[in-house]
This record gives sequence, C-alpha cells and structure tokens, in this order.
Amino acid sequence: MGGVLIDLFYDRCVAAYKSIGFKEICDYLDPCHQKGIYGDMEAGKVSEDEFYDFVLSRCNKGTVREDIDACMKSFYEGPSEEKAAYLRSLKARGYKIFILSNNNPIMMRICADDFSRVGISLTDFFDKIFISSTMKLMKPGQEIYLEAIRQSGLQADELLFIDDSPRNTEAARIAGIPSIDYVQGSDLAALIEAALGH
Repeated sequence: MGGVLIDLFYDRCVAAYKSIGFKEICDYLDPCHQKGIYGDMEAGKVSEDEFYDFVLSRCNKGTVREDIDACMKSFYEGPSEEKAAYLRSLKARGYKIFILSNNNPIMMRICADDFSRVGISLTDFFDKIFISSTMKLMKPGQEIYLEAIRQSGLQADELLFIDDSPRNTEAARIAGIPSIDYVQGSDLAALIEAALGH
C-alpha cells in the first residue's frame, strides 16, 4: 500500500515529528522498514496505546495523540483519483485485489478516511487486507507471503505482487509470487498492464 497506492514523504514526516520534540525519530522511522517501537507496533508486538505513550514521553510538553496522528498523516499523500479509478477498472475486469502491508492500526485508521475520499472503502472494496500488525507477521519474512497465498484461495503464480522495496519483492518471488518493483511516481497502471500481458 505505502509507496504504491499512496505516495510516501519520509523527510516531511521526520520534520513533523521533530517539530513536536521527537528529535530521535530517525532511529525509528524508515521509508520501508520501521525500527524499534515503530517496527514493534507494525509487528503487533506493542499496542497503539504503548506506542502513543512512548512517543509522547519524548515530545514537547502539551503534545497530544492527535499531534502524533498528524505526524503520521504527513508521511503520505493519496491515494490519487487516478489510481482509485484504475483499481475500480481492475475490479470491473474481474480481478481480485488484495493489500499486503507492513502497517499499524493508527495509520490504517487514517488511511481509511483518505481511501473513502476517492470512493474506495478499505473494508468493502478489497478482497482481503493483510496487515502485519494484525497478522503478527512482517514483510520480508516468508511466513506473511505464504499465509497471504493461503488465505487468497489462489496459487502463488496466479498472484501479482507490487512493492516499492526490493527486499519485499525478492521475498515474494522466493514464495513463488510474480512481482513488480515499483518506483514512486512511475506509471502504476502501465506496469501492471505489462505484467498482465505476460
């Protein structure tokens, strides 16, 4: 999802966290693979309450949870109307669409609002959403791919995986899933159509 359906802005997010006093944010935040308590929340090892408490303890006095949400929101833009329209066209052509994301419950709540603004419901549109914090499995570990394959009801070679992290796409290929390395800003629809043509 991140870096593919929604564009990511790491530097902007870092600046937002530093503006509320969390100066060590770079020790935890990464464009693709989070570290420390950020990674632990995405892995389902700590709750969002524990995450909020940890971050607030490192922020300026008077900082509240909504300030942290605003920092998270600054990490991304989208999805765009163009990408939403393309997703709908894939659905209309009979393709199943899944999300497989290293993500956390706070960001998923924020993202749900933004997806709904372009007419896509995270709960109803996608055939299945695989989120690391819920599954307690993370990309690029093999287990999350194998479980996603199992729950999809499809064979690995019937799926197409798209990710902005080469580590993640390589792991998907090892699991038998054809994969596309996506670079933010490139033409997602053209990449997928070319892959479907094969």
